[in-house]
Amino acid sequence: MTLYQRLIFPLLKQMDPERVHDRTLAALQIAQNRRIGHWLLRHIAGEIPSQPVQAFGLTFPNVLGIAAGFDKDVRVARGLGLLGFGHVEVGTLTPKPQEGNPRPRIFRLPEDDALINRMGFPNGGVVTAVSRLHILTQQKKGLIVGVSLGKQKPTPLADAALDYMQVMRAVYKYADYLAVNISSPNTPGLRELQGGDYLANLLQTLRVENEVLAGRYGVKKRPLLIKIAPDLTWADLDTILDTALAQEMDGIIATNTTLSRIGLTSPHQKESGGLSGRPLRDPSNAIIRYIAQQTNGALPIIGVGGVRTARDVHAKLNAGATLVQLYTGLIYEGPDIAGRILRTLPTNTLSTASPK
Repeated sequence: MTLYQRLIFPLLKQMDPERVHDRTLAALQIAQNRRIGHWLLRHIAGEIPSQPVQAFGLTFPNVLGIAAGFDKDVRVARGLGLLGFGHVEVGTLTPKPQEGNPRPRIFRLPEDDALINRMGFPNGGVVTAVSRLHILTQQKKGLIVGVSLGKQKPTPLADAALDYMQVMRAVYKYADYLAVNISSPNTPGLRELQGGDYLANLLQTLRVENEVLAGRYGVKKRPLLIKIAPDLTWADLDTILDTALAQEMDGIIATNTTLSRIGLTSPHQKESGGLSGRPLRDPSNAIIRYIAQQTNGALPIIGVGGVRTARDVHAKLNAGATLVQLYTGLIYEGPDIAGRILRTLPTNTLSTASPK
């Protein structure tokens, strides 16, 4: 058990989870902008082995990243890179500022090594984020930055593509890849975008816009990935995969949080929202394995869900993931989690995907 787990986390558990998160972001923001802060973050991370991974036509410094939701407003991506993470997915961003759902909206389930959140895409809007993305591109030094695209809560599903496209246009010059978030359980109706004509129309619109923007800025097309839910039927997943391949998507992020409460023991288990952490580990791995088998590797996968150890990362890579993200694991394990995982992850387990 680490010092963080013995002494620090027990104290943090006495505080409101969202207040702790806000203070963590504030501390990281200060540290990433100070020379002594750089030293401290690197000291916490420890030695980070060089383990580059090729995926989506990009070179990631290592296999491990931070999932969307931790750095919603592009405030601390540089600091997370100093802690050893090879990529950070910022957002989810919406066209306009959005408050999200009423508080309290994050709940710890320590008995289950899990969290429940019902945030609802709170963020300061894409315009505010773009100025930070611009600065970040000049400072990130190899860190890969993805941007999670979302829709405004009141926007009807029929108009959702316009929201995604507006965010895409704003961040395009600065994003290394783009993640289409159609699977958060905390925006009413959003998961309906995963099925039927909604999905085909959305992905076709974004694929065409990707080509237009690449030509406008004279750059390579940005990899477009879809983030899916873990609560799909296999038939639903087949439909998504067929549509993703038909629309030439570059990859899949599997998975978002779950609505399932199977096997939980915490008193907070009945709170509404998306569940993350250990209970999501095996369902996520099963979906990763299914995607890899059904597509024969044609859709590289970023695996997310229940990652706290090198063994968890290894399991996702063995299932067919190319890269792995975590979020809840950072809360329970502490800020040195990336270094501890990467130092104990055998290099021969690392998966690579050919650039598309």
